[in-house]
Amino acid sequence: MNGAQDLGGQMGFGPLELEDNEPNFHAKWEERAFALTLAMGATGTWNIDSSRFARESLPPPVYLTSSYYKIWTLGLEKLLVDNSLVSAEELDAGKPLGPSQPLNRVLKAESVAATLKKGGPADRPETQPARYKVGDRVRTRRMNPEHHTRLPRYARDAVGTVETVHGVHVFPDTNARGLGEQPTWLYGIVFKGTDIWGADSDPTLTLRLDLWEPYLDLA
Repeated sequence: MNGAQDLGGQMGFGPLELEDNEPNFHAKWEERAFALTLAMGATGTWNIDSSRFARESLPPPVYLTSSYYKIWTLGLEKLLVDNSLVSAEELDAGKPLGPSQPLNRVLKAESVAATLKKGGPADRPETQPARYKVGDRVRTRRMNPEHHTRLPRYARDAVGTVETVHGVHVFPDTNARGLGEQPTWLYGIVFKGTDIWGADSDPTLTLRLDLWEPYLDLA
């Protein structure tokens, strides 16, 4: 979707402020937000793409004024309410107001390390040949979906070159909406910076994006 998270190349937001030796977390509550998000994801109630969409669909004024883990927390709250695991009234009260709902799975403390090590691989078996090969010139599609997509707004209707063929992977656009994984080919595309940000941008820049086949056409 076109949301506040999709800011590449836009002006007016100031420079990126890099922190030397930045820690993984700046406060204990951030550790807890991270842990809760992973624990609830492990229940299988939703998938990683619907989790991303929950964060992306936060109102822009909320998204743009929230810290990284505040966004994670608000996204998790939205998923909990949307899946009837917590009510809005319970969030306001900060405690249960009725019996808890059953979960498909529960991540036990002793299983955390093994679960994180395993991860959530998104590669799938090939069922049809790839449409593109290394060296092909491709154009990204012009699209403005209301649902989750991994094609950034700033990189739409742009010409690039296939640099890598990654194999077949879960298609996030359908997976986020509960329409199934619909695995499709994933490519590494390299763009000239001037083809993305215009002739006034730094001519030495290049941009690399991993993009799924439905986003692409031959240039």
